[in-house]
Amino acid sequence: MLERQTYKTLCRDSGYSKDTLQRTFYQILESSPVLKIIKREKVNLRMDATYFAQFCLVAYQDDLDGYTQLIRFTDGEHYEEIKEDLANLLLLGVRLESITSDGDKSILKAIKKTDRNIIIQRCLVHIQRMCLIWLTKFPKHIAGQELRKHVLLLLKIKTHNDRIWWTQELKEWYERHKDYINEKTINTETERYWYTHKLLRRTYFTIKRALPNMFHYLDNPNIPKTTNGIEGYFSHLKNHLDLHRGLTLKNRINFIKWYIYFSNEK
Repeated sequence: MLERQTYKTLCRDSGYSKDTLQRTFYQILESSPVLKIIKREKVNLRMDATYFAQFCLVAYQDDLDGYTQLIRFTDGEHYEEIKEDLANLLLLGVRLESITSDGDKSILKAIKKTDRNIIIQRCLVHIQRMCLIWLTKFPKHIAGQELRKHVLLLLKIKTHNDRIWWTQELKEWYERHKDYINEKTINTETERYWYTHKLLRRTYFTIKRALPNMFHYLDNPNIPKTTNGIEGYFSHLKNHLDLHRGLTLKNRINFIKWYIYFSNEK
């Protein structure tokens, strides 16, 4: 499950036949392990969700060592479920200091409703990635060109002086171009309007709304500023699962449980 070994290799190393190994493998898959939740203080959690063909996996992972404290199989990122998961972690002795996430509204609401003392850190890579998609690689207007250069500097902010400079430059950019990004196009027949440069406007206001929760890692270096760790974990998990095409839905879910269990033990 962890080392991507083929049946051919396992047959050679173990001396067992392929049929015996396959039978054993499926017998193990029929029963799934229970993840252990470890009581810890000042846990800096990274949480994210990844989607498969028939379900969604939500994972809560300790950034200290990558230990996965809790998982949930569902059909999406839902406020009630996430709130329940966070409450259960607290109830079982996982003292949450911070949570780093991609900023999904259901996640942010669940954290605030569970415990307002938990620090919310927005994933800077996710903010940067989305902004660069909206701005495109080659913006035509000077406003988009300037904002794109500024967004590219986001992950280089390592001190409070960097943060102060970066946010001040953003404010000055807005003052220079606010008339442009607030331009409206009006339908003369219906008198309805929309913002002409909506993607540029969306980029700016996405950053502005996220600003209060973008730089907590500067005060506490234990807070991860991105969810890269858990995204990489999901990528490896999917690569391993892809080797076992043809598994039933139940066995796909059980495979994931075993993979996470063995990863935690490792």
